Amino acid sequence: MSTDIVWHEHHTDKAVRAAQKNQTPRVLWLTGLSGSGKSTIANLLEQKLVAQHKHTYLLDGDNIRHGLCGDLGFSDKDRVENIRRISEVAKLFVDSGTLVITAFISPFKADRNYCREILAPQEFIEIHVDTPLEVCEARDPKGLYKKARSGDIPHFTGIDSEYQAPEAPEITLSYQDESPVETAQRLYDLLVAKGYV
Repeated sequence: MSTDIVWHEHHTDKAVRAAQKNQTPRVLWLTGLSGSGKSTIANLLEQKLVAQHKHTYLLDGDNIRHGLCGDLGFSDKDRVENIRRISEVAKLFVDSGTLVITAFISPFKADRNYCREILAPQEFIEIHVDTPLEVCEARDPKGLYKKARSGDIPHFTGIDSEYQAPEAPEITLSYQDESPVETAQRLYDLLVAKGYV
């Protein structure tokens, strides 16, 4: 970064924007293996929050790679940069007073912690969608596990690339044999009970 760049302070700040929206902005960061249900749960959760007149924005892993991170691959280095960019975007949304929901595999602890560290205390809520690998692979909604097992997709998380599960997430959604709607409701209830939304 150039040393000639100076931060420009604005009169309208995060507190003003949050008060206007009558909510506490946070990042609700869903992490888990491919096929764990992150995107489906995040989508249903956003619908519930909007129904409660919350101001939200959903950042989804696949969608982000169509634009902001379209130049990145899936090497460890590119995965780190992918999450760094997402973290900075999420921080901007929090500054706008918005509840940000993210759905990213985000396999590395250090990268998730980066997002936590650039936000204020209590603004980063880590949600581990803890679905076992065998369940994710049986679902395989996009056929990615099959391709990874055959060698067509290298560096696939859970197969030949590591997933570092959260050690102390704010919420763990342990797998239960239930519908996505039921899981999203379970998450919503936990968020409300803990005062996060």
